[in-house]
Amino acid sequence: MASVRTPLITVAELADRLRSGQPTTLLDVRWRLSGPPGRDDYDAGHLPGAVFVDLDRDLCGPPGPAGRHPLPHPEALEGALRAAGVREGRPVVVYDAGDGMAAARAWWTLRWAGHADVRVLDGGFAAWSVAGGEVTDKPAELVRGDVVVVPGGMPVLDAAAAAVLAADGVLLDARVGPRFRGETEPIDAVAGHIPGARNLPYGELVAADGTLRADLADVFADLGDGPIGAYCGSGVTAAHTVLALHAAGRTDAALYVGSWSNWITDPSRPVGRV
Repeated sequence: MASVRTPLITVAELADRLRSGQPTTLLDVRWRLSGPPGRDDYDAGHLPGAVFVDLDRDLCGPPGPAGRHPLPHPEALEGALRAAGVREGRPVVVYDAGDGMAAARAWWTLRWAGHADVRVLDGGFAAWSVAGGEVTDKPAELVRGDVVVVPGGMPVLDAAAAAVLAADGVLLDARVGPRFRGETEPIDAVAGHIPGARNLPYGELVAADGTLRADLADVFADLGDGPIGAYCGSGVTAAHTVLALHAAGRTDAALYVGSWSNWITDPSRPVGRV
């Protein structure tokens, strides 16, 4: 993976890499918005050599005015990635349970931190298991990494930039339709969307098996060639939209990390409802 042409890796490709002994850092980032922690899943069984990384604790900053999953402090992120064995110049593959959201946010965060060679296992642990891939409950033999976090590797939107993009470019809202329209809001204190944003629910980008759709170029065909970005509730689902845009060749796609959970902290910001 010296030259990354796609942000994805298939189960077969990863199996070949591991079988041939090609250096690869595997990160298990299984996560749920609510419910049992992903660590329990990791302890029950994971890909051989994979190290568990907690999305909330390791890959995001503490929740607050910046959003529910804000950018981590670079020094804290560097420490967490080194503890997980991430090394300079060594390819990283991240996977989650199979929906792609947590893995996409991990991919985006590592890319933002300056680590260029990162891929998401398409279909995650579910696809690996269906294909009969080896699973173990033995902890990985961990060697501390030496990665240096250099922020700025991926384009980031703040609230002001998101508002401009919604008006003058394309800002995609990755949440489900009822949340976008303001009909319901199960998580955040205010329902609605950023005025001018377009709704493209995350679920429309994935196939039935959780892998990214093969026709993403067609899905995004009507978005034009101008500036583009994505947001959601807290920057996790939208990271998956950015991943899909990258897979379709739109490597300029920006992420509003704070997303709706940051937007609504300022009551002067307008709220769209349809």
